[in-house]
Amino acid sequence: MKTPNPKKARPRVNAQTRFSTCAKPLMDEALRCAARLDEYADELHKLRVALRRLRTLLWAWRPLLDREAVEIERAYLKRAGMAAGSARDWDIALPLLREHADEAALVDERMQAARVEARERARATLAASDLKPALRDMLHTMNRALNTAHERVPVKRFARDRVQTAQRALKKRERRAKRAMRDDYAAWHDVRKAAKKLRYLLEFFAADLPRREVKRLKSLKKLQNRFGALNDAVSVTHLVDAHREVFANAASGDATLAALARTGKRRMRRAGKLIGA
Repeated sequence: MKTPNPKKARPRVNAQTRFSTCAKPLMDEALRCAARLDEYADELHKLRVALRRLRTLLWAWRPLLDREAVEIERAYLKRAGMAAGSARDWDIALPLLREHADEAALVDERMQAARVEARERARATLAASDLKPALRDMLHTMNRALNTAHERVPVKRFARDRVQTAQRALKKRERRAKRAMRDDYAAWHDVRKAAKKLRYLLEFFAADLPRREVKRLKSLKKLQNRFGALNDAVSVTHLVDAHREVFANAASGDATLAALARTGKRRMRRAGKLIGA
């Protein structure tokens, strides 16, 4: 029996090879969800999350890639995610509307019809976007660019630098949100997006970062949940305002919008406590 040579060099993990390790499962998840949209209602949400993670992944590796090419791919992923998100908004809206409106005020058939119509539009948009070949071409192009690079970048150093960049961005947005007026929702929404980006990076690089960094995931998830609840209230408010036909009459719509506004304010206060606002 041949004795293993302890001095034999192991394959070195670098930032270039780590990209494919992260990207391939996300691409597979997105395509799996896209293929099952007709079977399971929750697949739209899962697809949206997978596409969002892929966008963050491309942002993370942007320093090692052609910036313009990366932004083109990220824009494509954003458009596909928005198609899924437009239908997802109705999934969020239905339980929240039933919580805030009298049953008599709602016309359930109209709500369900609007939801079905949104899902059909999402399916059509995603089908027209050629998601499968687009994602495979993206992965092939990015891997080729990374694997032909002359310089190999240590993954631990790369992970630290990108996480620090995302942490600074989150802190900047938290300061901006604290200074913003309560009705300046865009500043608060930016906090949620920055927290989400940092969370995804910590998950991508969990094996390459100090344990104390990965432990931040718990607080980030809490922040993301509270700001996500705020975002749900704001999104549903805009959706209802654009689709007042789901109510039995104008007075019912006005009353529900007022109730949603109060919910939004409560959720904003809860979210604000996490950033000292």
